[in-house]
Amino acid sequence: MPHTPRPSTVLTVNVGRALPSAHTDWPGGTGIDKRPVDRPVRVAAPGPKGRAGSGLAGDSVCDLRHHGGDDQAVYAYAREDLDVWERELGRELANGAFGENLTTSGIDVNGALVGERWRVGGELLLEVTSPRIPCRTFAGWLGEQGWLKRFTQAAVPGAYLRVLEPGEIRSGDPVEIVHRPDHEVTVAFLFRAETTERELLPRVLAAGDALHPEARKTALKYRSTQAI
Repeated sequence: MPHTPRPSTVLTVNVGRALPSAHTDWPGGTGIDKRPVDRPVRVAAPGPKGRAGSGLAGDSVCDLRHHGGDDQAVYAYAREDLDVWERELGRELANGAFGENLTTSGIDVNGALVGERWRVGGELLLEVTSPRIPCRTFAGWLGEQGWLKRFTQAAVPGAYLRVLEPGEIRSGDPVEIVHRPDHEVTVAFLFRAETTERELLPRVLAAGDALHPEARKTALKYRSTQAI
């Protein structure tokens, strides 16, 4: 029998509230504890990084130095990848366990191209911008020995997305890929370039204007040093 691919869906929409944590130096704590909600959630571009947090209404992003803003408005992680981590870690990982806003099914999140666009539900239009770079708070939240190294080596970081068209979403909404750009820069490729394979950095510039501004700055700086 021919294989029938699973439909691409948002399994759950996850939001979190600020909680104190010993794993961050930010006085407002952390919003990494995301939980599924059984209601529609409004999603819109939050504003510039450093002054705005999550794109999801009711979702807390605390440390605005490193998180939130228009280019990191929504964070998506695939349930398929969580399942792999469950087996490797020998523990249950609920939807939202990695601090993701959207737990997806049927989407190759790490194989998504920078600039790829997703129509979620009937209104929301998102654009892939960059991978998640693991931080101290994430390491402390998971509580696994050597977690940052393991997560980095696996190169399945999940994707940040910006909001091109606002809309209301809920768990179970379909996801349609409505645009795939013509270049090689996937989320996983960009992650490796920013972490373990810096020599790839000049190639990420092929993603053009869709590339996260900070990734573009890093790539341009690396290219300039190699030209000396």
